[in-house]
Amino acid sequence: MVRRTAIVVGATGFTGQYLVKQLCESEEYAAISVIARRDIIYTHKKLDVKIRDFDKLEENDLEIADDLFCCLGTTMKKAKTKENFEKVDLEYPLQIASLAKKRGIPNFHVISAVGSNEKSPFFYSRVKGRMEQELIALKLPYLSIYRPSLLSGNRGEFRFAERLSEGVFQLINPILVGPFKRMRSIEGKQLAFAMYHYAVHGRKNKLNLYKSVDILNVKPIVVNEETPIPREELFNWEKRKDIFVDKDEK
Repeated sequence: MVRRTAIVVGATGFTGQYLVKQLCESEEYAAISVIARRDIIYTHKKLDVKIRDFDKLEENDLEIADDLFCCLGTTMKKAKTKENFEKVDLEYPLQIASLAKKRGIPNFHVISAVGSNEKSPFFYSRVKGRMEQELIALKLPYLSIYRPSLLSGNRGEFRFAERLSEGVFQLINPILVGPFKRMRSIEGKQLAFAMYHYAVHGRKNKLNLYKSVDILNVKPIVVNEETPIPREELFNWEKRKDIFVDKDEK
């Protein structure tokens, strides 16, 4: 099996931390490089972490890799201004994608959002829409865009509005079926698994758009471990119901 290499940008974020762990524990990836503004807690023998200033990133900061996963994203609460929000959610992804193209990295994966549209009346959706369109305009070898709905899970911080939304979605998720399934909330670890899965097994189009339903439909294969039969039962032919013992007639 040919093993892959990957770069993750945004590894300290909500989805990025799950993705790094998923890639490191997978059989398909031999080495993972993280570019972050601060160190990460997670360690693994496959993992190499580079601390960089994103405003000063250069082509040589990127290793040669099969996949680059961009998990950057912030909130207006953290960014405080629209300019800072655009820098994280628009400018940095475009800059990193351009460097990846120059470096010869074939596959670029990026997290966007449901409802992304550069003409949207909503600032968040408009920025995400601009990011998608400008990435497409770069004509990357292969571009995969992930459009999840509301992301749920433990973020390590309290956000009242998001926590309230998560509670509502936990109640209504089971009844969102058929065409409404795309509205279900998605856990960060589920998005991370979907990104890993589609990187390895996904479509090989120049542009791949993965909507919420595509992200939700990907499920890990669960291997059920068999309970070993105790040795005394294994060699007790009379107790083994799965073996026919031909007894001599008297």
